[in-house]
This record gives sequence, C-alpha cells and structure tokens, in this order.
Amino acid sequence: MTEIRPVTEAKAVKVPHLPDAQTVTEVKHWTDRLFSFRCTRPASLRFRSGEFVMIGLMGDPDPNTGKQKPLLRAYSIASPSWDEELEFYSIKVQDGPLTSRLQHIQVGDEIILRPKPVGTLVHDALLPGKRIWFFATGTGFAPFASLLRDPQTYADYDEVIITHTCREVGELTYGKELIDSIRQDELLAELIGEGFHEKLRYYPTTTREQSPKMGRITDLMRDGTAFRDLGVEPIHRETDRAMVCGNLAFNLEIKQMLEDYGLREGANSQPAEYVVEKAFLD
Repeated sequence: MTEIRPVTEAKAVKVPHLPDAQTVTEVKHWTDRLFSFRCTRPASLRFRSGEFVMIGLMGDPDPNTGKQKPLLRAYSIASPSWDEELEFYSIKVQDGPLTSRLQHIQVGDEIILRPKPVGTLVHDALLPGKRIWFFATGTGFAPFASLLRDPQTYADYDEVIITHTCREVGELTYGKELIDSIRQDELLAELIGEGFHEKLRYYPTTTREQSPKMGRITDLMRDGTAFRDLGVEPIHRETDRAMVCGNLAFNLEIKQMLEDYGLREGANSQPAEYVVEKAFLD
C-alpha cells in the first residue's frame, strides 16, 4: 500500500537582490528627527565595538543609462561585537540623499551593508588608563552604545563616564533607555557594580529644551560644573582616556580641550590618551 504523505508548503526564502544585502529586523522612531534600526549580520562579519561600516540603498536610476549605483554613508555600529544582529542609530535629514529614504525603511526591507568595519573609537587606539570618558552629541552616541555594552570596557577601566549633549529632551531617549537596559542586564550589571561603587556614570545635558542639566558639556567642564556633579577630579593625562563623536564644531572644540588637559590623540597604529571619530558626523 502506498503511503500518503501530507502536502507541505515550501518555506519561502527571501533571496537578497541588492549587493551585500541585509534584511531589516526592527525599526524604532524616537523623535521626528531620530530613528534606530536593526538588521541581520553577515556570518563573516567581525568587528571591534566602536567601529563603523558603510551602509545604504540603491540610488535613483541614471536618466541616461538607467543604471543604479549604491548610495552609501558611514554609520557607526551601535550594537556590541557579540550581538547576533547589527544596530544603527540615525538622524533624519529630509533632503539628505540617503537618510531621506532610509528613514522610511520597514521590517523585511533590505539595505546594503559593506562588511569592512573601520574606525578609531576602539580600545586598541588608547593606552591603558583608570577612567574613560565617552563624549557624544546627537547621534554621535551610536559608537558608545556599542562600547557601553562591551564587557572589555568595564574590564579595562575603573570608571566609565558617558556624556551626551542634545538640543531637546526627546533626543536623549535612545541613550537613556540604553543605559537603563545595561543596568538591568544580568551580565553587564555584574560588571559595572551598583550604588556608590558603580563604574558607569551617565551625564546627559540639553542646550535648548529645559532639563535637569542644561548646557553644553564643554562649558560645563570649563566652569567645573560637570566634574563637581560627577564627583571626579578634572581630566588628567595619567589617569584619563577619552573618545569623542559628534558634530564637527564639537569635535574640534573638545579636541582642543583634551589637548589642553595634556592628552594626546591616538590611533590604531599609535595608541595614546584620546581619539576622535572623524568619519561619523551628525
């Protein structure tokens, strides 16, 4: 007697049609100017927390040839190196060639991701120290979202201070929720400790909308307010290390301040006391 087997539908597999395509798995809009998204991670991709990759979409067809070229921009990977997916945090620019379109992506869509991570905001570019400062403005928080979730950060330093300056309170939400999730994560919470002995310090400020702490972080450092609020000594070359990621004016200003404190700029090839990400500007 012939065995009759139930008919089953073949599972549909989405075949990527973009070059270096990855599939979007989550999208979250934080404000009318900011959003984050997650996507699949290439099996071969290895990166150090704090690095960036080129991501994007296909551009419009050339009116003469009809050919399309990839429209790519540098984006810091916001997820840590151990994460099975990749996370990105982006500003929305209505007339931006890429972000005007990228902000409309949905779960299941594809993006282009060139799996060649690079960047200077990595532990290898700094000499050993006792305290590390992460200075961010706007979406410059992204690489630190990666580093703050990397166990190596807490193994290397006794104190980890993240400052985040934005114009409005809503623009701080992504960072605030990430800090909260770190403190609730079983593994990371054990690494950072708690109470008086907690290694992680979060210092958010706003420049336009009223918040518990108003002002640019650079001004708050100059007049000593930031150091008093945090209960720490001013930055010193022997103990402090720093990473900087923000808009160009901020990067240049805080770079000069760090130099005035006696810190020297480092690189992958020559580690020193601070590094600045020049390729990622909000």
